[in-house]
Parts: sequence; C-alpha cells; structure tokens
Amino acid sequence: MELAAATSLSASCSSSPITGSWRTAFLSLRDETQSLPSLRQSHIQTILQLLNRFIFSQADNLIHVASLLPPDEVGADIMLLMELARNISDDAAADFDDVTQSFIQLSNFIHGTISRVSFKLDAASWVLSLDCFRRVVKAFLGKAKMNAAFIENASVISAIKHCLQSSRLLFGVCQRTNLSSGNKELLEFLHVVIACFQMESLYSSCSSGNRKVSKNQCVWEVQNTAFSIIGEVYLKVGKSLHIDIWESTIKVLRHVMDFLASNGPLAEDSVMATFYNSVLHCLHMVLVDSKGSLSAHVAGFVAALRLFLSYGVANRNRFVSPEAGQGKELISSSKNLEMAELSKSGSVPYRPPHLRKRELKNLQRKDEESLSSAGLESSTGYHVSSDSDYSDGDGSARDLSIVRCDKTRLAAIICLQDLCRADPKSFATQWTMLLPQSDVLQPRKHEATLISCLLFDPYIKVAEFKDTTKRGSFTALSSSLGQILMQLHSGTLYLVKHEKHGGLLASLFKILTPLISSTPYSRMPPGLLLTVISSVRERVEDGFLVRIDQTSLLAAAFDCLTVALSVSPPSVQVKHMLLEEVGRGFLEVQKKPGLLYALFSYSEPFRSPSISFESLQALRAVAHNYPSAMFSCWKEVSSIVYAFLRYTPDVQARLQKINAGCTGGPSWEKVITAAVKVFDECLRAISGFKGTEDLSDDRLLDDPFTSDYMKIKTISSAPFYGSESPASPTYEVNLFPRGCEQWSEAIAKHMPLILRHSSAVVRAASVTCFAGLTSPVFMSLHQAEQDFILSSSVDAALSDEVPSVRSAACRAIGVIACFPQVIQSEEILDKLVYAVVHNTNDSLVSVRITASWALANICDSLRHCVDLPSFTSGSGDSKGSSELISILINSALHLSKDNDKIKANAVRALGNLAGFVPFSGDLVNCNEGLGPKSKPLINSSVKHLSKRENLYQNSKSFQPGTSTSSDWLEKMVQAFVSCVTTGNVKVQWNVCHALSNLFVNKTLELHDKDWAPAVFSILLLLLRDSANFKIRIQAVTALAVPSTVDDYGRSFYDVLQGVVNVSENLNSDKISSPSNFKYKVALENQLTSTMLHVIGLASGTDCGPIEEFLVKKTLFLEEWLRALCSSLDEGSIVLQSERDAHVKGKKDVILRALRSLVKVFEVGKHHALAGRFHQLLIRMQ
Repeated sequence: MELAAATSLSASCSSSPITGSWRTAFLSLRDETQSLPSLRQSHIQTILQLLNRFIFSQADNLIHVASLLPPDEVGADIMLLMELARNISDDAAADFDDVTQSFIQLSNFIHGTISRVSFKLDAASWVLSLDCFRRVVKAFLGKAKMNAAFIENASVISAIKHCLQSSRLLFGVCQRTNLSSGNKELLEFLHVVIACFQMESLYSSCSSGNRKVSKNQCVWEVQNTAFSIIGEVYLKVGKSLHIDIWESTIKVLRHVMDFLASNGPLAEDSVMATFYNSVLHCLHMVLVDSKGSLSAHVAGFVAALRLFLSYGVANRNRFVSPEAGQGKELISSSKNLEMAELSKSGSVPYRPPHLRKRELKNLQRKDEESLSSAGLESSTGYHVSSDSDYSDGDGSARDLSIVRCDKTRLAAIICLQDLCRADPKSFATQWTMLLPQSDVLQPRKHEATLISCLLFDPYIKVAEFKDTTKRGSFTALSSSLGQILMQLHSGTLYLVKHEKHGGLLASLFKILTPLISSTPYSRMPPGLLLTVISSVRERVEDGFLVRIDQTSLLAAAFDCLTVALSVSPPSVQVKHMLLEEVGRGFLEVQKKPGLLYALFSYSEPFRSPSISFESLQALRAVAHNYPSAMFSCWKEVSSIVYAFLRYTPDVQARLQKINAGCTGGPSWEKVITAAVKVFDECLRAISGFKGTEDLSDDRLLDDPFTSDYMKIKTISSAPFYGSESPASPTYEVNLFPRGCEQWSEAIAKHMPLILRHSSAVVRAASVTCFAGLTSPVFMSLHQAEQDFILSSSVDAALSDEVPSVRSAACRAIGVIACFPQVIQSEEILDKLVYAVVHNTNDSLVSVRITASWALANICDSLRHCVDLPSFTSGSGDSKGSSELISILINSALHLSKDNDKIKANAVRALGNLAGFVPFSGDLVNCNEGLGPKSKPLINSSVKHLSKRENLYQNSKSFQPGTSTSSDWLEKMVQAFVSCVTTGNVKVQWNVCHALSNLFVNKTLELHDKDWAPAVFSILLLLLRDSANFKIRIQAVTALAVPSTVDDYGRSFYDVLQGVVNVSENLNSDKISSPSNFKYKVALENQLTSTMLHVIGLASGTDCGPIEEFLVKKTLFLEEWLRALCSSLDEGSIVLQSERDAHVKGKKDVILRALRSLVKVFEVGKHHALAGRFHQLLIRMQ
C-alpha cells in the first residue's frame, strides 16, 4: 500500500501543471534547435533567442520545479543546454554581448538546477559538462583580455563562480557513483581558470599604495573556489592521478606563490586571508602525496611561505621584546591580567563576548597610555582561542579576520612540514632561511622564522626574558649552522621555562629531545649543555600549572634529561655540577635541590611507572657518562633497587591500580628492569669496568713505528671515566676495595632476589651485572662469593628456559673467562667451556652469537695464560688439556660455517688457538682412556657435568676419533680461506688477525706448508684492494710476522714486491669512505714498519728477481728513506728519555734496511747504487 501510494504521488507530481512548464519548455527547445540545419551566425542568434524565450524568461520557476521531476529527465535536459552552449561558444561568437549575457544566465540556471537535483552521470556526460564549463569561462576571460573592466562585472564573476561550483557538485556525483574518469580534465579546467585570474593586471587593479585591499570580493572568491576544488580532488582521488597532472598542479601553485612573494607585503584583511587559506590548503593536499621531485620548487615555495609566518601579527598585537633593553620592562596590562589569572587558577576562565569587548576597551585604553608614555606606537588586538568563541554570533568582523590570519599562519607551517617530508634533501638547504641565526628573542616583522612563531605568535603568551648572555663563536661548524643551533636552544629553553599550556609544553619537550641529540656540544660554547639540563630541572622543580596529565609532562621532561645526560663526550661543566651536589650532600633539605636529588626522588617505586622509568633512565645515563658522581650514591641506588625488589605482587597490583589513570605507561616489569640496569651501571662505575680484560701481547707496541699510533677502543658497555681512567694505579688502589664492598652487598642482598625473579627480562638484566666485573674486584671477593658468581652464570647458561637469559649468561662467562686467575683453574675452565659449547649449538642466533664471543674469549685467555710445556710433557694433565683444546677447535670450526657475526667470533677463536697449539704430533686420541676430572661443581644443578667425558658426549660438534695436529691445522687454514672469501669486513679483519697469531706459533714450519703461498696471496690481495683501512692494517701486520726469509718460503719475493708497490702508490689511492681518514696514519706507520722489515731480510737471499726489483725501485726507495730519516723526531712522546729510546729504535730498523740494500746492490755489482745508499747510511749513523 505504501509503495503504491508513493508511486501515485510521484506520477501525480510529474504530470501536474507545475512540472509541465519544465517539460514544455525543454521539448519546445529541443524541437526548435533540431530543426536548424547548421550553426551559422544567424542560427546562433536564433538559438540564443530560443533560450531566452523558453528557458531564461522563466528560469526561476523552472529551477523551482526541477526538484519535482525525475532526476534522469532533468539530467538529460541539462546536458542539452550544455551541448548547445558548447556549440555556440566558438571564438567568432564570443565577441557578441548577447552571447556573453546568455552564458551568464545559462551558468546561473545550470548551477541552480544542479544544486537542487542530483542526477546520474556517465563518463560522456561528465566530459561534456567540463568542456561546456571550460568554453563558457574561456569566453568570459577572452572578453576580459580586451576590456579589463569587464572582469569587475559582478554578474560575470558570479557566473564563473557558478561554473566552478557546478563542476564541484558534479565531481561529488562522480565520487558517489565511483566514476573515475574526467579527473584530469577537471584539474586542467581549474588550472586554466587560476592561470587566467593570476594576470598581474587583475592584482594591480585591486591594489592601493603599499597595502593591498580587496575591491572586488568576488574575484577572490572565484579563486578560493578553484583552489578548494583542487584540494578536494587531491584529497579524494590524489593517489590515482598521474604524475603529469600532479606536476602541472605544482607548476600552477608555484606560479601563484612566486607572484605572492614578488608582489610586496601580503594584504591583511578577511577576504585575502580566506584566499591565502585556500591556496595553502590546496598546496598541502598536493604535497602530502608527492609523486615526483620537488627539487626545482622547494626554494621558491619556502621563500613564499616564509612571508606567511608573521601574517596578521603586526596589526594585531604589540610585541614587547623579551630583551627590552637596560632592564626596562614593558608588559601590557592585558598580559598582567592574564598572568594573574593563570597564577590563581592555572587556566584562563571563559569570558562571554560582551564582557570581552568591555574588558578590551578598558585594557586597550590603559595599554595605549602606558605605551604612549614609553614612546611606542599603540596597536590593539586580543587573543581568541578558537572559532568556537564566535559561535554565539557576537564576534566582530575584526575578530573573525584575526582567526583567519591565525589559520593562515598555521597552514603555512603545515606546508613547510610537507615540503620537508616530501624532499628532505632539497629542504636541508633552506634551514638557514627558516631558523634564526641571531637575536632569536627579538621580534622582527619581516624576518619571521619558525622559532619566532613559537616565541611571538599571539597564540603563545610568554613572560619577559632578561638574559643577555653573549653568544660564543665556533670553529668546527659553519657560522650559520652554529648560530642556528644556539638560537634554537635559546628560543626553545625560554619557552620550556615559561610556557603554561600543557599540550604545547609537551611538544616543546619533543622538540628539545632531538635538538639535544643532534647538537655537537663539544664544538659549541662551554656550558650550553649545562644550561639545557638546568633549565629542564628547574622546570620540573617549579611544577606545571596544568591540572591534568602531569605524569606525561614529567616523563617527557625526564626523557629530555636522559638524552642530555647521554651526550657524548660528557660535559666537564655537568660533571662539576654533579660532583658539587654530591659534595654538599644532595639528600639534605636545601633551598635549591640538585639534579641527583630530583632523579632519586622521582625514581621511588610509589611514583607513576612512567615517571619512575624515565627517572631511572636518567640515573643510568649519569652512572654511564659521569661515573665519578655515582661513587657516593651507592647507598641510594641500593635502597631504590631493593625497594623495587621487595614489592610483592599484591603491592604491585595496588600501585598499578592507583596509577590506572596514567595510560600508555611502561609495565611494572619494565620499570624493575630499568632499576636493575641502573644497579648494573653503578656497579660498573664503582668497579672501574672498562671492557673485557686486555690480554693483548703488545706486539705492535714494541715496534717503534707503530707505537706512535695508540689504538683507542671505545667500549659502549663501559662507563666513561675520562681523565680518571681506571688504568692508573692510584685509581685502582682507592676504588677496588670499595668495589669489593659493593659487590659483596649486592651478592648478599640483591642478586638472590633478582636471579629468582619471575620475569625473564629482569633475570637477564641481573646476569648481565656479572659481565661488568673486573679481575681485581673478582679476586678480592671471598671464595663463596666467587663461587656464587660462577655457579649463577653457568646455571643460567645451562638451565634457564629463556634464550635472552642464556645469552646474557654467556656474555658474563665471556667476561669472567678473561680473568687470568679464573682461567688457570682447571675445574672452573671445564665448567665455563661446557656452558659455552652447549650454547653454541642453540637454535637461536642471538644465543649463538654471545656463546661464540665467549668461546673466542676463552681461547684468547688460554693463549695468554696457558703453560705451553704442559702440552708436550706427556703427563695426564697434558692429555686432559689436549682434550679440552680439541673440543674448542672442533666447536670453533663448526661455528665458522654460521652467519657472519658468529663466523667472526669463530675465526677469532681459531686464531687464538692457532697461536699456541703445538702443531707437531698428535693433539689427542679420543679412543684412548680419558683422564678423570671428578671435582664437584659448586651449584647442585650442574653436578652431573663434573666429568670431562660429558663435555664430549654433549657437544654436537665433537667428532671422536684420532685427531692429529696436522689435521687441525689443515682444517683451520681451510676455514680461514673460506671465511675471508665469504665473510663480511669484520670476518676478514679477524682472519688477518688469526693468521698473525698462526705465524707466531713456534711449532709451525711455515715454509714447508703447501698452503702458505695461497695465504700470503690472500693477505697481499687484501692489502692492495680492500676498501677498509682497518683490514689493510691487519693484513700488512700479518705480513710482518715471519722473522726470517725461510719463514716466507717461496712467497718472499711476492711479499716484498707487494708491500713496496702498495707503499709507493698509497698517497695516490682514493679513500672510498670518510671513516677511513682516521686510520690512514696507522696504515702508513704499519706499512713503513713491514716494508723496513722485509727490506732488511732481502740481503739474506740470492734471488735474482729480488735484486732486479730493488734496482727498479731505487729512486722511490731512496726518496722514501730520506723522508723517513728526516721525520725521526716526530711523535707524541713527551719525556726526553723515552723520546731518545724511541728515536734509537727507529734508527736501528732503518739502518738494518739500509745495510741490507747496500749488500744487495754490492752483490749484484751495482756499485753506484750501493754508494748512494751507503752515504745515506753514514749520515744516519
């Protein structure tokens, strides 16, 4: 029944006399136009008359009844009008005034109908509509070219605007029906409209003196409509548009922005602000989905956008300089009132518009009086928070204009952000335009920057800044970048100190964090980092007036402090500040509590998890970068960590319930882990931890040429001691007894609780603490405490189900294995080896990496601490030691086939073993009886591993059988060759180092080995062709290890030739990576040492090719040796006695090489050459 009624109603409406007028008019128009044979000029006049008679004469009535007709019928009739308009809009007809008038009426009629009736649209109709609109607009603008006054005709402008609005309505229909065609044609139509309206004559007609005013509002509204449609198109179908149309849009926008930038100051009124908003919003929508390169446009866009950063500010608010000279403070009474309100309530109360106007008049009068007495020009204006202030309709036109100007500035900043994201490389050159280089706290109307928007924009109310500190100069940074960094710090810290709005303050902390991370404070004025830390700390102490979200603000502030305290290298000024605080007792009640006091206070367990976590992170940064400040803080660190560990699950649940309102914070587990890491870092600082024990044999330091270059290792897990290096004896004597006390307390009080914690993350952090031990501290502990550390590490490596815990235990074992006293205990060594070998077979790569690292450390310790005679004595201990070495070799060979990180550690392990394993006779025969090892282990959970045969049975990589030393040697060399060809840079470096160790082995008869020439060839190839200087240094170091010509065997000539050629061409080699520059001196020194070594051995052979080669290189060798002799006194040694010994050592090496050359040339009867080098020899002596 309802459906029938609806159908009847529709039929009655369609056939009613009201709608009959529409049908009669269009049927008559269709019949009359179809009867015309052709479109001659007379016929065009006829069509215009027909349109006037049937359509335009009753246009209002027809538009009114259109909504009562079926949409498809209306659509077909509108397409008829568009087709007629397209046919008569040729150039010849466009000159007629009646055509123009008809187009005006036609545009108005079509827009009125389309706005009331939504009919279906196919692709052909959509293209026809766009073509019609384009022709109509083209006719209007063609008329305007001949008569500029024509464009100021309001009816013409209205018609053009109706064409654009009609195209927008039809575009919406296309989107609802998923019609994807025609988007390119629509944008091209809009581009034409914008290009025509950008004629300079149109702008000049709307200018008055230096300040533009909008005489014809409709002109700007047309362009507003065009830009807003473009933005809408890119918002809805931007991803499907082709790059060609995107580039066309960019060019149109660039032309508009260039014109704005070159046409003087921007007009500041409501109409122009709306126009600017439309342009900038359109630019944002086009940039947000960039499809091509913007490198040619970035500079132009930035130059124009910069004009908008201060748009509308000068005529709105008076700015009082934060640095108003000589201490004079000019603060408007309006700001005084606002600050008083803020101080009382923490926020500005709402004021109705009529009260705001009344207050404004009173405050304006007072401000004018105060400013006139100061000789300043008065101006009025007040801040409106948002458009909602005008929702009641009481806002004035000036108020609305202010809001539009505010939106324009915001839109410009968003466009700058889009440019930065779309093409960061091109945008990088524009930072000097957008960031201040001087006087950041001085407002400058025509030199607005991003920081000036933060400081002086009316949206931000700030108090007066009185600091007049002089800025320093910087040598390592360019002047502009250095000044920018300084001004960024000044502006941001000023806002952090004074800002009251919680959301903006949180954003300021987010700005400050990357600013701190990217600033090279070591090349900035002294005290800058201290100023940053002090400013953030003072803001934390002053508190936040925001009543909500205090937690997130405090967490953000402490995050900034963490980043600042983590800056490397650490600041001397910050260190002195911390030591001063510790010296005066930072926990005492003071008027101005220090940084450590704040960090410890906010780290307490009862605090919000977010605050506690960030505070603990900052404390960890202090312990790492400023360890001397933590020596007196052990009591507080111990207390806080113990408090966290004592909280039962019930207490934790209550705390989480209390802090339930703080969403998004870290879990309780994460906070406890952070506390344990602070505990670990503090123990490392007190213990003097500086990495694993240095077991190097100082072979390179014995060389007078390479000892000039001291290799500095940076251990990320070690605290930064600076000048208070733990290497000094006084430091060790004073510190290690205290480290022993702290470790004893930790083992008795904290470690049992942490090791048994239910969280695997916490357990892993606890085992990592053992990796921060040092040999003196460990050996000063009681035997029971040492046993506890060893058993806990081994037990975690073998028994814990979580891979991260096992990995941490392997790292701890790797550190402990480097203690000489530990590795000399056979029982302890058995346990450590088994735990490590067991984990080298783990399924997870992360576990195998740390296990292989620990394995390499064990092998390194054995190389330096092993008693070599025990391997050849034939005793039971010898057999046991051989069994252990076999396990290590087999495991390392197995790992050498793993990924690169593991492979590098495996090669290091094999290299350490190759340095001391005797390669003569059998190493072990596993089929024979095994020597008993039955000493009980400390921890009951690993007692079943007490027999050495279990090491074999549980090692997957061990293969029983008779293994001779030659077998292991062949497998080692094969592994080295395979790894150097398939491994990464780190693997190649370790192969070179391993070969150095192999060449040192006294039991190796290198000259008899068939693989020796291949090994030397690999080293020479790496020396010549490797792009990494560290690999080249290690390769040339290995080439200098053989001590006699016989050790080089058949490869001596190749080594001599390769080393000399590389040395001759070194300065002509291109350095492929900037990181290699710092290693160039070390490479030159090591190459010099190796070259002198092999030249010194050249006289010990009668090989003809060697003599011929040296004769060929005479000129280079002579020049090189002369330069070397003249540089003998160069070096970094200060003491005269050491310098004399150093120079003497260099002379001895050079003299030996000269004598060798003289002998070679004399034997070869090259007496002239021998005489030249003999003269050089005499001068040296």
